[in-house]
Amino acid sequence: MIRYLRRLREAQLLGMNQRNADYIMRCNPRRNYPLVDDKLITKRRADAAGIHVPSLYGVIEIERQIRRLPQMLEGIDDFVVKPAHGSGGNGILVITGSRHGKYRRGNGLLMDLDEVGHHISNILSGMHSLGGQPDQAMIEQRVIFDPLFDRVSYQGVPDIRTIVYHGVPVMAMVRLPTRMSDGKANLHQGAVGVGLDMGTGRTTTAVWKNTLIDTHPDTGEPITGLGIPDWNRLVELASRCHELADLGYLGVDLVLDREHGPLVLELNARPGLSIQLANRESLLKRLRRVDALETLPDNPAERAALGRALFASANPPRLQTA
Repeated sequence: MIRYLRRLREAQLLGMNQRNADYIMRCNPRRNYPLVDDKLITKRRADAAGIHVPSLYGVIEIERQIRRLPQMLEGIDDFVVKPAHGSGGNGILVITGSRHGKYRRGNGLLMDLDEVGHHISNILSGMHSLGGQPDQAMIEQRVIFDPLFDRVSYQGVPDIRTIVYHGVPVMAMVRLPTRMSDGKANLHQGAVGVGLDMGTGRTTTAVWKNTLIDTHPDTGEPITGLGIPDWNRLVELASRCHELADLGYLGVDLVLDREHGPLVLELNARPGLSIQLANRESLLKRLRRVDALETLPDNPAERAALGRALFASANPPRLQTA
């Protein structure tokens, strides 16, 4: 254990205590936390700023509004229900279609409208919210992920987590759902974290349950050397979220929809540190490199270009071909 801790110190990995004291507390004013902790506020601010997000079909705030579900879902076969104040994917219900008056979940199980309403009632009660406080239920567009991920994902939608520091994207990873994670892109529940070359958007190294891997645990397909489509646009979107949340240290979660391209899914004022394991590289070194710069661009596109240039891999992985 002592040898392991020594290796971590030598690698200069950013630890939780240092992250909290030197970056979250110093760079993230608490008054701005509601801008990211409330997904409804985030979505509305992003939409007003022209930042693409999944479409919002409706919001249910109180119990009696559940009776409006038939009207709200009229003509809609697939959708997602999520708590406005949820975390870690808790409380998210994915409906992929309907059959004989019932809704089909992402895992293939069927449920009727009353069961959907019961799930929403649980959300309103605070069952899935931060701190167990009463919540709101959002009904929004279901993302159909880019075909790139067909062979390296299990059921759920992969997302791309990017750490943005003072508006500069410094590190990113793809989170791939697995059978263990029940189709959720959550590393703590068993998803795969795959590092990304900031310069090219290609996948590099991967970690699953703290184990280094190079193939998806369910599909057996290689997960390194994949090129992320619209990479430059995606990185610029992440940079634009700095102004959206006014937080100096920010996690931005994006998805790649096969029709609409990059979409901002949510923001996080306390992004985790497993991204370092996925990239096998120190986040602390990259943050310090940004701190060493005399000035930073005001323009998000220029900040995104700066991040791509500063943190491009010296040895980018070979691009996979179909």
